[in-house]
Amino acid sequence: MPVIVHHLNDSRSQRILFLLEELSIPYEIKHYQRGSDRRAPKALYDVHPLGKSPVITTESGRVIAESGAIVDYLINEYAKDGSFRPTNGEAKLDDTFWSHFAEGSLMPALVMKLIFSIIPQQAPFLVRPLASAICSGVVSSFVDPEVGKLLKFISGELAKKKTTTSTSSTSAGGSPWFAGGDAQGNPTAADFMMLFPLEALVAGGRAPKGMQIDEGIKRYVEEAHKRPAYQRALEKGGKYSYA
Repeated sequence: MPVIVHHLNDSRSQRILFLLEELSIPYEIKHYQRGSDRRAPKALYDVHPLGKSPVITTESGRVIAESGAIVDYLINEYAKDGSFRPTNGEAKLDDTFWSHFAEGSLMPALVMKLIFSIIPQQAPFLVRPLASAICSGVVSSFVDPEVGKLLKFISGELAKKKTTTSTSSTSAGGSPWFAGGDAQGNPTAADFMMLFPLEALVAGGRAPKGMQIDEGIKRYVEEAHKRPAYQRALEKGGKYSYA
C-alpha cells in the first residue's frame, strides 16, 4: 500500500504533503478536521496514542509520528539519489540545526503566544478583563521578546547565506534555503521543517507587537509557495490558512 498521511487541516502535516510531492511518490490522504475548540478529533487517537498530526502509515504498515521523524524517514527511504540532502559537511550541520530549531525553539515560542491569546477568550466573563491583563503582560514582557529574538536570528542567518552561498545552492529567485539546498537547488529537511512556523508568522499575525516581519523571511516563504510541488500539496491538502 502507499504511504498514508493522516492530515489535519491547518497543521504541520501540510509540510509532509509538500515533501511527498517533491519526492514524487504515491501516497494517500486521510483528512481530519479540527473541532470548534480547534483541537484535533478523537479519531486521530485511533491512529496514534498522542492523537497528533502529522502521522503517517508507511508502506509496511508502521505508524510514525512527529514531523522531524517523518521528514527524516521519507528522505532516507525515498531520496536514494542524494536529492533533498545538503551537499557538504557544513551544510549537513546547518540542516540538522534548523530541523531541530523549528520545533525546539521557534514553535514553542509561537505556541506559547497563541495560548496566551486564547486564555482570555476562554475565561469566565467576570474574570476575562483580569485574565486579559495578565496574559498581555506575560506576552509583552516575556513571549514577544523571545519571538523577536528568534526572528532577528533567522533574518540575520538568511541574509548571511544570501551573500555567501553560490547560485547553485540557492532557491529560485536567489533566496537561499536554510542549508543551501541539494545539488540541484531543491530544499532539504531544514526547509520542510522551517516553512510551517514561518508561514504562521507571515500569514497568522504572530509577530511581536510593533515588529514587522523581515522581507527576507517573506521572500523565503514566497519562494517555497511558488514551487509546483507545494502548489500540488496545497490543492490535495485542502484549505490552509497559512498559504
